[in-house]
Amino acid sequence: MKKFLRWGLLVIFSMGLLWTITYFINSNRKSQPHFETYSPNFSSIEKRLFISGKVIPQNEIRIKPQISGIVEKLYLEKGMAVKKGDLIATIKVIPNEQALYQAKGRVKNSEITLKYAEIDFNRKSKLFDKSVIADVEFQTVKLAYEQARLELENAKSNYQIILKGFRGRGLRGNTEVLSTLNGILMEIPVKEGDQVVQSNIFNEGTTIATIADLTKMNFEGNVNESKVGKLRVGMPLAITLGSNQDKKVEAILSFIAPRSIEESSYVQFKIKGDIKTEDNFLVRSGHSANASLTLDKKDSTLVIAEALLQFDNKTNEPFVEVAIGDQKFERRNVQIGISNGIIAEVVSGLTINDKVKQWNKTEPIKSGTIRKQKPSLD
Repeated sequence: MKKFLRWGLLVIFSMGLLWTITYFINSNRKSQPHFETYSPNFSSIEKRLFISGKVIPQNEIRIKPQISGIVEKLYLEKGMAVKKGDLIATIKVIPNEQALYQAKGRVKNSEITLKYAEIDFNRKSKLFDKSVIADVEFQTVKLAYEQARLELENAKSNYQIILKGFRGRGLRGNTEVLSTLNGILMEIPVKEGDQVVQSNIFNEGTTIATIADLTKMNFEGNVNESKVGKLRVGMPLAITLGSNQDKKVEAILSFIAPRSIEESSYVQFKIKGDIKTEDNFLVRSGHSANASLTLDKKDSTLVIAEALLQFDNKTNEPFVEVAIGDQKFERRNVQIGISNGIIAEVVSGLTINDKVKQWNKTEPIKSGTIRKQKPSLD
């Protein structure tokens, strides 16, 4: 009985050991990889350039006061439509005391000068009528009288301008801030009671309002130096606004900067495109936008997915592996044309009947090659 029990335990132990060995052998055995294949096909392909930028008005101006003073009244608000000549604000002049005192003194001096010139003119006129004095002497006195009268008028005008900012009645041109453009009031950075300064050689002056014509807009962006050589004035642009991704606006490339700018250690060139505005669609100033343009395009050409391409580690030349049998492949060099990042044009090396190997992600990279790691085509 004991002998039978020992033999039974030995058989169970042997079967368990055999099952364990078989399990580890099967679990560590690597299955043969299976590679999918894809054929080239004929398709249209275009290479596009995408440029980030913003939308700005072609014509945007800042209105400055013609005289220094205090904003007396604002007649319009930001966002309102204005026409050329519309009154935006009025300026109340705060006269300089010293200049006002000097102007008043000039008026008094001119009045005294005119008084004595008038007395001399009247006296000489009587003598001239009696032929006592010569015509030359009379004309000299008359000229002095006219000059004195004109000087008094100028002195009074100057005094009124310093005191009120304008002279005469109803002539308030210097104190009135008028629109010089048809457009939209983009900004009014001052409030009633703010002090403003006129523009001069030492100061650019206080901005009363900013006006822009939103019917004529530009796209403005920067292009890397490696791409700017492929651009030409007149190329069509498709503009996508940041606030409306579904709406595309047409534009024409109108300007390529002759001089570069450096941003974040990158050499770039500024470009501008004239946007074709639509009556029923408002393009607002300052919109972030993306422009795209076609650099090259081919119709009905042989293409292949870029995920199927590999590049030699030494020569950097592209190649693929083509099926020559069941899961048997051979290397074949190919010449690639234009690419859009998803598909690439095949210039030579493949036909539409070839079956190109797609590399599995889990397969180790072979020595001497670099494979693009892209999502599967399935």
